[in-house]
Amino acid sequence: MRKFWRNANFRLKAGIIITAFFLLLGFVVYYIPHVDPFTYNTYRGKLPPSWEHPLGTTSMGQDVFWLLIEAIHNSLLIGLIVATIGTVVGVFVGLLSGFSGGVVDRVLMVVTDTFVVVPSLPILVLMTSLMKGSTTILVMALVLAVFAWAWPSRQIRSLALSLKERDFIHTAWFSGEGTMEVVVTEILPYALTWSLSNFMNATLAAIASESSLAVLGLSPANLISLGNMIQWARERNAIFAQQWFWIGPPIVATVLLFIGLFLLITGYNDYLSMKRGR
Repeated sequence: MRKFWRNANFRLKAGIIITAFFLLLGFVVYYIPHVDPFTYNTYRGKLPPSWEHPLGTTSMGQDVFWLLIEAIHNSLLIGLIVATIGTVVGVFVGLLSGFSGGVVDRVLMVVTDTFVVVPSLPILVLMTSLMKGSTTILVMALVLAVFAWAWPSRQIRSLALSLKERDFIHTAWFSGEGTMEVVVTEILPYALTWSLSNFMNATLAAIASESSLAVLGLSPANLISLGNMIQWARERNAIFAQQWFWIGPPIVATVLLFIGLFLLITGYNDYLSMKRGR
């Protein structure tokens, strides 16, 4: 770890620090016992920041700090679930398509290209509308994951087609290994570094998609997320009421989270390029 940190570039270090901070808030501070922040009129409304309420309260009597912690937790959870599903399915389909060839390759690529060219926003709007404003984090993540696997599948297929002609792959074929065995034991290790980079990028894209739907008023109303927190503050005229500690924290947290993930992705890619250069 010391060697990694010493060789890491500034963007990678900054991305790790910012992302680790949000993970700390979303998966450590989140589990500190507290009152359900979604419940209305738990406290007096429009209270200013204090020791009891670090970010004050909303006009509905909710603690803004714990509402923010819950929103960070849920947004990160959605991003991680979508990234996991998208990366795993994308890598599996891409490798299988690239190595199988023939009818299997053509069928899988037709399905993949369909999901690539179909505009995701109208479909997401329709699917979230069918939820009628109430769903769980897992269901919301599955909805977003429907479109998260297609591009990774396309990219990993290109890698598979390139590696397919290498000598060590032909050696594996001649030794009697099957398609799945070759994919798992010979090719997958080469795809792991790419998969990690794609995982971070998919996390960022999933959080952005959910936040966009929420600001448009299309995210489930019972889901506390960064996007929904901004939408609720907008609906309750937090700007006109000058409740900056209500609408400001989720906006700042969203921007910082995006910057942290972006720095992590670009810094990690530069780090890999530097290692390959050596």
